[in-house]
Amino acid sequence: MLLDSDTFTVETALEAAAELQKVLAARTHRRKVMGQEVLVPGQLGEALHLPRILNRLRSKQQRHRDKGLEDFQELWPTLSRFTRQKVLEKLGWYDPKNLDWEDKRSNRRPVVDPDA
Repeated sequence: MLLDSDTFTVETALEAAAELQKVLAARTHRRKVMGQEVLVPGQLGEALHLPRILNRLRSKQQRHRDKGLEDFQELWPTLSRFTRQKVLEKLGWYDPKNLDWEDKRSNRRPVVDPDA
């Protein structure tokens, strides 16, 4: 699903940013520590300043929330398509246009063949 970054509100950006932080934290990589290979949790969320964005989105001051929304809207398009898709799946968001006809969520009418 292609979600335009302008579609986000403060509330939806907060939801998406929280899920993004979980998705990025779930990623691990191997690192050698004192000769031993260990799995280390991903730190991309910190590198992308997600904690700061989340704090701003949760702020009581409207100007801080607006700045957090602006920061998240700038961040969203820079993420890989796979990462964005994973976040949207975790949120339960979907694109009705991409669903099968049999899927109850699609709620679409069948395409009428003009030749029939």
